[in-house]
Amino acid sequence: MSDMPARAKSEPGDAAPRIDADQRGGPGQHRSAWAGDNLPDTPPGASWGATPPGSIYDYIRVAAFSLDPDGRVSQWSERAADFFNTPASAVLGKDIIQAFVPRRLWQRGYERLEKILDGQEWVGLVPYRDVTGTDGLAEIYVIPADTAEGPGAECVAVDVQAIRSIETDLAASQAVFGQSPMGFFLFDNNARLLRVNEGFAATFGRPSEDHRGLTAHDLLPRVEADRLNAALRQVLDTGSPVLDMQLVGVFPATPGRRRWAVSLYRLHSGSGRPIGVAGVAVDVTGRQRAEHEAASVRRNLALLNEAGARIGSSLDLEKTARELLSVTVPHFCDMASVDLYQSLLSGDETPTGTADGCGDLRRVAFASSVSDAPELAQYVAGQGTVPVGVVHRFPFASACARALRTPQTVVLDGDSADYTGYQRGLGGILQCTLAVPLVSRDAVLGLVQFTRAKGSEPFGERDTALAEELAARVAVSLDNARLYHREHQRALVLQRSLLPPSNPEAAGLDIACRYLPGSTATEVGGDWFDVIDLPGHRTALVVGDVMGRGLRAAVVMGELRTALRTLAKLDLEPADALTELDQIAQGLGDTLSGRNLRAAGDDPSDLSEIYLATCVYAVYDAVTRRCTFANAGHLPPVVVYPGERPLMLEGLPAGMPLGVGGGVGGEPFEEVDVDLPDGTLLGLYTDGLVESKRHTLDEGLEAFRRALDHRASSLEDLCDNVLTAMNPHHGQDDTALLMARVRALPPGAVGDWILPPQPTSVGRSRELACAKLDQWGLGELVEVAELLVSELVTNALRHGEGDIRLRLLLDRTLVCEVWDSGLVQPRRRRARDTDEGGRGLLLVSMLARSWGSRRTPRGKTVWFELPLPGAGPAGPNLTEVLLSAF
Repeated sequence: MSDMPARAKSEPGDAAPRIDADQRGGPGQHRSAWAGDNLPDTPPGASWGATPPGSIYDYIRVAAFSLDPDGRVSQWSERAADFFNTPASAVLGKDIIQAFVPRRLWQRGYERLEKILDGQEWVGLVPYRDVTGTDGLAEIYVIPADTAEGPGAECVAVDVQAIRSIETDLAASQAVFGQSPMGFFLFDNNARLLRVNEGFAATFGRPSEDHRGLTAHDLLPRVEADRLNAALRQVLDTGSPVLDMQLVGVFPATPGRRRWAVSLYRLHSGSGRPIGVAGVAVDVTGRQRAEHEAASVRRNLALLNEAGARIGSSLDLEKTARELLSVTVPHFCDMASVDLYQSLLSGDETPTGTADGCGDLRRVAFASSVSDAPELAQYVAGQGTVPVGVVHRFPFASACARALRTPQTVVLDGDSADYTGYQRGLGGILQCTLAVPLVSRDAVLGLVQFTRAKGSEPFGERDTALAEELAARVAVSLDNARLYHREHQRALVLQRSLLPPSNPEAAGLDIACRYLPGSTATEVGGDWFDVIDLPGHRTALVVGDVMGRGLRAAVVMGELRTALRTLAKLDLEPADALTELDQIAQGLGDTLSGRNLRAAGDDPSDLSEIYLATCVYAVYDAVTRRCTFANAGHLPPVVVYPGERPLMLEGLPAGMPLGVGGGVGGEPFEEVDVDLPDGTLLGLYTDGLVESKRHTLDEGLEAFRRALDHRASSLEDLCDNVLTAMNPHHGQDDTALLMARVRALPPGAVGDWILPPQPTSVGRSRELACAKLDQWGLGELVEVAELLVSELVTNALRHGEGDIRLRLLLDRTLVCEVWDSGLVQPRRRRARDTDEGGRGLLLVSMLARSWGSRRTPRGKTVWFELPLPGAGPAGPNLTEVLLSAF
C-alpha cells in the first residue's frame, strides 16, 4: 500500500469496533429498524435502531473487511464484494496485498501492512485492481484489532470519487445556501422548517438557527400560511413542483405589504424516498409594482388609441359625448356622465356659460356598469338625480362648479360633501370621482365626471392625467362639432336664401323641384334653379350650374341668380338676358381673381373655373302656351308631350357658357319658341343628375328619359321616382331638377280687346272691364279696376301711338294689360297741387298690388295686378287713396 498521511488515529488502548459482514445489506437495500436496551449513558427514550433510508450510505460506496495477523483476509462483507467487484470465495484467506495491489506497489504495501499489524492506525489512498483487471482508487480506514490468533486489523474502504463529489456538492451547496441573496429554506415531511439561509432569516428579523422547527403559521398570516401548507402537501404527495406562487404578508424587516414569489420542489434520498421540500423565495414587490405600472401604461395607451379611433367619428355633439363614455366605461371607470353648456348646444357664438361655473348645462350622456346604482353618476348636489336631456346648474359652492370656474380637475372622494347625502341613500358605494372640465381654445364647453365605485382602485396621478387627456380630445371634437354646426347653419341659411321655395307657384304651370348638394359637409353648391313671376301671367324658369363646388361656388351662384332675377324683372328677352348675364359673370371673374384673390393669398388658377357657369332660361306665357328658350352651354331641356315618349328639345343651340364672352364679340345667344300643349311636361336639370363615373353622359340622358316615362300621379312623385332611378349621389356633384307641367288658362279666363286711338275708347274700356269682372264674379274689384283701366287707357291715348289693346287675365290674381305702339316708357311723378293731371300712375301704384311696364317688339305694355277677394289682405280704401292723391 502507498504511504499516505494519517487522517485520524486512535489513542493507545482504544478498542476498535468490529464490523461484521452480515450486519449491513447491500447498497440501496431496505433495512428494518430494531430496538435494543437503553444504554446507561444515553438520554431517556433513546434506543438502538437501524439507519433509516436516506443516510449518507445511500450516496457513497462503503465496504468493510478484516485481516488476520498474517495479513490475510479473514472476513469479507457483501459491500466489499460489490465495492471490489470480487466475491468472498475469491478473496477469503488470501494475502490482501497480492490480491488487490498492483505488483509494482507490493514492496511499499508490505511495509505499510507490517506497521499496521504492529498496531499503527492508518488512513490513506490505495490503488487497487479487481479480479477483472480494472484499476480503482479507494480511501482505506485501517484500525488495528486483537484477534484470537494475534494482532489483526479492521478495514473500511470508501469510494474516493463519491467522497470527492459529495465534498464538492456540499461546498457548492453551502456557498449557494449561505451566500445567495434569495431566500432558501427546507421543510421536512411534517411541514416544519429544517434550515433557512440568511437571506430568508433576515426577512423575519431573527437568526437562521431560530427558524428550525417553525411552521408556516409562525411566519405568515393565516390565509397565506394555509395556502403555503397546501402547496407543501401537494408537492410531497405528487412530486410536481409549484412555481412562482405568490405570497403576501407584512414582514418585520421591510415596511408595508410585501409580495414574494415562492417555488417549491420535493427532495429525495438516494433511494428515491421523499425526505422534505426545498423552496426559493424571491421578493417581487418591486417587480410586481413595475409590472402593474407597465400594465397601467399599456392600458392607458390602448385606451387612448381606442379613443383616437372612436371619439370624433361624427360632428354631432351628443354622439361625441356618448363615444367618450363607450370608451371609458367600464375600462377606465364604473360610471361617467357628460354635461355641456346649453349655449353650446343652442349654437351661440360664445358657448362658455357663465364665469362662475353656474351656467345652464344639459346632461347629454351617461353610462354605468354598476347594476345596483344605474343613476349614481347622474347625481347633482342639491338636486338629486339628473336624467339625460335635463338642463340643470351646479351650486356655486360645489366641486363641479369649481372645476368649471378654474378650470382645473377636481378629485372627490366618497366622503365629499357633494355626495354625502347620496352616499347615505346608496349605502356608501362611491369610491371617488374625477370632475374634469372640457376646455378647447380657452373656452369651457362643459364637464365630464368619471366615477369609481367601492371595490375599484381609487384614481391615481396617471388616471387623472389620462382623464384630462381624454377630456382634451373630446373637447377638441366637441369644438369642431360646434364650429361645424355653426358653419352648417350659416350654409343652410345661405342656401335657403339663394333657392326659391320648395313649392313655387306659377300661372298656368304645376311645378316641382329638387336640390341635392354634392357635398354633405356644406350642403350648398353652384347649382341653382329659379321660378320668376313675370307680368302678364308669364313665368321664367331657370336652371344653372356654376363650375366648381362648395361655398365659393354657392356665392358666385347667388350673384348670378340675383342678377338674372333683376334682368328677368326688366322683361328682357331670354337671349338678351343671357347676354347681359354673361357680362356680369366676366366682371365677377375679373374682380374675384384680381386684387381680392391676391390679398387672400390664393392661386387664381384654383378658382378660375368657378366663375364659368351654364344656364338655360325659359319664359312661358300661360295665355299663349308658348315657351321661349335660350341656352348658355347647358344640357338641353327634356319635353314630354301628352301621349308621347320623352325627348330632348331639338333646335335649341347650346351656346357658350357664361363668363366666356360668347354673348359679346363672339357667338350670340339664340332663342327658340316652342308651343306647349296642355299637359306637356318640361324638365330642366343640371349635369349632376345624368353624369357619373359609372356611365357616359348619353347613357345618363337615356336613363333620365326612361325615368320620365314613368306614369306618376303627381309631379312630386315623379321627381322622387327620377332621383331614385338616377341615384345622383354616386356622382358627388350638385343636382338641381325642375319639373313643370303645362296647365293652360281656360279660354274664359282671358279678356282681349282692340280699341281705336279715340277718346271714346276710354269709356269703352271701362265698360268692357266692368262687364268682364261681373262675368267672373269679381264685383268687389269693379270700382278699383274701372279707375285704373281708365287711367292706363288714357295714358296710352295721350302718350302712345296706334291702336290700344286691352287684356284682362284671371288666374291667381287679376292682371290688366294695356298695349300701344309707343316706345316712351311711363314714369310716375308727384303732381303739384295746381296741376290738373299727372296723378294717374300715382293712383295705380297706390291701389294696385304691383304694376309696371315692359317693352314689346311693337311698342310697350303697361300693366297692373290686383289680388282676388279673399286671397289676401284687403286692398287700400279707394276714398282715402283719392284724398291723399289730390
